[in-house]
Amino acid sequence: MRSQPRTYVLAVATSAVFGATTVAVSRVLAWATDAVVVPAIEGSEQARGRIGVAGLVMVLVAVTLAVAVAGRRIFAGIGVADLQADHRRAVTRQYLRLPMSWHRRHPTGQLLSNAGSDVEAATGVFNPLPFALGVVVMLGVAAGALLRTDVWLALAALVVLPLAVVANLVFQRRMTPAITRAQQLRAEVADIAHESFEAASLVKSLGTEDREEARFGDRARALRDANVRVGVVRAVFDPVIDLLPNLGTLLVLLVGTQRVASGAIGTGDVVGAAYLLTLLAVPVRAFGWVLGELPRGLVGHDRIARVLDARGAPADEGVRLPRGAGGADVRMRGVSLRVPTADGEAELLHGVDLHVPAGRTLAVVGPTGSGKSTLVGLVPRLADPSAGVVEVDGRDVRTLAAADLAEQVAYVSQSTFVFEDTVRGNVTLADPDDPAAPSDEEVWAALRTAHVDDVVRALPGGLDAPLGERGANLSGGQRQRLALARALVRRPRVLVLDDATSAVDPRVERAILTGLRAEDDAQVPTVLLVAYRMSSVLLADEVLHLAAGRVVDRGPHAELVARDPGYAELATAYEQESARRRRERADVRAAEADGDDPSPPGEPSDDDGLEDGLEDAGARGGRR
Repeated sequence: MRSQPRTYVLAVATSAVFGATTVAVSRVLAWATDAVVVPAIEGSEQARGRIGVAGLVMVLVAVTLAVAVAGRRIFAGIGVADLQADHRRAVTRQYLRLPMSWHRRHPTGQLLSNAGSDVEAATGVFNPLPFALGVVVMLGVAAGALLRTDVWLALAALVVLPLAVVANLVFQRRMTPAITRAQQLRAEVADIAHESFEAASLVKSLGTEDREEARFGDRARALRDANVRVGVVRAVFDPVIDLLPNLGTLLVLLVGTQRVASGAIGTGDVVGAAYLLTLLAVPVRAFGWVLGELPRGLVGHDRIARVLDARGAPADEGVRLPRGAGGADVRMRGVSLRVPTADGEAELLHGVDLHVPAGRTLAVVGPTGSGKSTLVGLVPRLADPSAGVVEVDGRDVRTLAAADLAEQVAYVSQSTFVFEDTVRGNVTLADPDDPAAPSDEEVWAALRTAHVDDVVRALPGGLDAPLGERGANLSGGQRQRLALARALVRRPRVLVLDDATSAVDPRVERAILTGLRAEDDAQVPTVLLVAYRMSSVLLADEVLHLAAGRVVDRGPHAELVARDPGYAELATAYEQESARRRRERADVRAAEADGDDPSPPGEPSDDDGLEDGLEDAGARGGRR
């Protein structure tokens, strides 16, 4: 509530006015009964003359009560909406800051639940809370008024409060585990749904719709049962809270009748006290609402706190990385990386020492599972080493300002992501009115370097062409080249390509990599290239042979072939795979020359269409 002080001061203040006015209604009713109604019935002309005044007083009190009710509801609603917005921003901001190693340990559905239902659960208690705090004022004023009227009548009216506290304690003990279970199942349902949607093409192609439906249905039924359990506990608690004020009213009438008979109080005092308890039925339920939401709120807050308190997010401020000309010097010293597994820690990298001078290109080659992607991912801080240090221009990347590292080290992976946006939006990743966004000329230059400018010109709208969800109207090779342009438009000093051209025709790939080196020497970036094709490896200045997380050898391609049997075997396999792909493409061209259409209907027919599929299959075969 401290985060929204003005809103909650107004909400609690109007709730307090509501509480005080509610007691005033009962006192006005008692006064009107004793001073106006009863004397008027008995024939008092003076009392009949005061009926208008009594009515006006009641109207004024009722209007005040109505304004207070509207005020507390409006301000409490605004407060809850603001709190939810703040929590969602904080959770999402933390998601974007936490490293990929953290994200790999947490399912996407769980994260969606944290930012959605958990935020709602954590903040739901703040809707009735101002009302409940106003009720405290009401109970204080009511207790004072009843005690001034008669001590015994006050005790009869207020005995329901400790009973309500006991009921709420029992309720919380039963509700907390039920709510915890329901919140966890909501996250699991969201996670299964997300997986099924993400793998829609796989599910459809393999015909596993029934399995996915059964998997989702199992969790959905479990969530249904958990929600029913929550509803049962709530269904028992709510009537008890409703019952207590009514029992108090009966007790007041019983005690009040005895006190009136003894002459200690008047009839109006009993009417006022009974009516006050009737009015207290809803406020007492406000405590029930707060205590009823509290277990769910604590569970939701705990789940959000695990995200907000997670370690590993880079500091907002760090060592600045000066923007120099050309590439940056990249160095690794004694780098090891261990990750937790079910059987203990697994070491993915072992004591790697590496130096890539500024402006040079290093190809990282090795069998599947050798740690190539893990190694190059350390430079943009997709993970941090367990031991050793990774430096860019002599500065430990863990100490660098996150913005500087992101600006000067660009990472492009094999699996590209295209936003449901225009070409310009996907390349710049900036709003159109952002003054810091790259200009259209810079975007076109990056597209030309990535050899995808002709594809963009052919799209209706050019840079303003919408690309659909995940770039549905682009082929695999075109999406990879668009992702490469996204990196190049920032003119990075270090470019990390993790098999980023696997779906691109070898001729186009060669032109792209050659184009990076053909620029002005002062602008050539340092390139770390995870490669599976000899056409890529041969363009590198040096080759690093990695196996089982260790550096086997390093040097020019020809030297490694001569002295490193493992590398020679890999190079031979890559060359054989390239030859096989060339034969397949020749067969395709021959079939096209004969008038046959080797591609199924609906397949892309751009310069990547069929060749992309062959290259993708070839890349997978080479990795096998």
